[in-house]
Amino acid sequence: MDNLTLALYGVGAAAIIAFAYIVWSYARGLRGSPRELWLLYIGKIIEYGAYGAANMAFILYLSADVGLTDVEAGSYIGVWSMSVTIFTMLVGAVCDAIGIKRTLVIGTVALLFARIVMPLSTNIVVVTLFGFLPIAFGTAVVGPVMSVGIKRYTTKEGATLGFGLLYTMFNVGWALGGLIFDWVRGALGEHSLVDVPVLGVQMSTYQVIFSVSFLLTLPTLTLFLMMRSGVERLDDGRVVIHESEKREGSPLAVILAVSRSAAVDTVRILKTVFREKAFWIYISMLGMLVPVRLVFYHFHYTWPKYGIRVLGEGVKIGNIYGVLNPLLIVFLVPFIAVLTKKVSSYKMLMVGTFISAFAVFIASFPARIVAPLMDTWVGELILDRWLEVPEDKQQPLFILLVIFIIVFTIGEAIWSPRLTQFTAEIAPKGKEGSYISLSYLPYFAAKLIAGPMSGFLVAAYTPELPEGADQGYANHADFVAANYPHHWMVWIWIGGMALISPIGLVALRKLYRRAEQKDVTEIAE
Repeated sequence: MDNLTLALYGVGAAAIIAFAYIVWSYARGLRGSPRELWLLYIGKIIEYGAYGAANMAFILYLSADVGLTDVEAGSYIGVWSMSVTIFTMLVGAVCDAIGIKRTLVIGTVALLFARIVMPLSTNIVVVTLFGFLPIAFGTAVVGPVMSVGIKRYTTKEGATLGFGLLYTMFNVGWALGGLIFDWVRGALGEHSLVDVPVLGVQMSTYQVIFSVSFLLTLPTLTLFLMMRSGVERLDDGRVVIHESEKREGSPLAVILAVSRSAAVDTVRILKTVFREKAFWIYISMLGMLVPVRLVFYHFHYTWPKYGIRVLGEGVKIGNIYGVLNPLLIVFLVPFIAVLTKKVSSYKMLMVGTFISAFAVFIASFPARIVAPLMDTWVGELILDRWLEVPEDKQQPLFILLVIFIIVFTIGEAIWSPRLTQFTAEIAPKGKEGSYISLSYLPYFAAKLIAGPMSGFLVAAYTPELPEGADQGYANHADFVAANYPHHWMVWIWIGGMALISPIGLVALRKLYRRAEQKDVTEIAE
């Protein structure tokens, strides 16, 4: 057994022990919680595994199977992402009306329905009405309502631990999704068609990924059906079950009625807060963080096409971001939180966003600067042991992109956990709910730009080429040099966008510091 293998076993064992300790540390403080809490955690892992795998396949499916161009697919995803945000803003009222269990079940049924439709159709109208829209609704329901459940099923003191473990489970689920995405593509090929005898249809590789997501949704639904209604853990540690308030009409009628009420309330709130100077100060500060947050959007929808075209079909692009990023986050966030617990949120946001924004530019560096690592243990670890890249597709760009993801994730671990905390800190007292729900607005509006931008970037710098265009080259690196000489410009544009956040934070540093120290309303005055 060589030294590298021994080192890998050692690191792997240490990681498993560290992960077990992290989970145990959270779980130890949650003893006495009702079974609903643990059902939520398991459901979180499975659902985000299903969503993570399907999410990376969405943009590929829209182009390869549905037939949309890069720009059309990017714009479509942008509008769809906005619908997720709209549903998210309304879902809180629905949960209050019909309870956590019923809301989760309804949302999961919507996901189940959509994930059986999408493997069976490539018609844009059908997949929009019966695929993407139900997924938007189900995603908006399951994610936030899980957070509501954590608050309901823990004591006030245990809530921090509850949310910490939820964040960990979210990242584990996302890593599972990246593994599934790569496993299906590796087993079937990038553009294969699979005959399904029972149904008498053919499914593409990406539709098979949706089918796997469908199968994973079944145990999630089972877990949510096992939950009890009206469960709550009081601050004294007792678990009580409240009688569910009966409402007239079917669940669908109740949801529609509550949604209408929520829409009316939202309009009323908007009319009120839009007149307040404090609100615009609040939004401007949060708006400064949107550019760096949009890098995640590009990881989800720009990265899949970029990775396949520049690195090669069948390459484990899901591992490079979808697995590496969340697994690093699991270990980095608790470690950084302990080291920086006395550092202000503003400083953490400024330092973290700068690191993440700078990291994006690493992807635009000439790959030859890391070429010497190709023949070292680093190259063997990344290319041969982990990603299992075929010899003819190996190139230094893999190593450069892995470094980019690692540095970006370090920055994310610094700023991302503090974003929610900072949002709550600067919201005026007595108006936290309204302000925090409306904090989605800048990100919502930015998706209008991010969607088409994603499509334009891949179309301009890594356009789709005719089948067989990669033939006749000694290796894939030569093919990329000849056909995608400016692929690095994708990251120049994304990095330039992300850099707006740390620059904006520095420009508004006095406002941010004052916001941490006093109510935003006082600043406005």
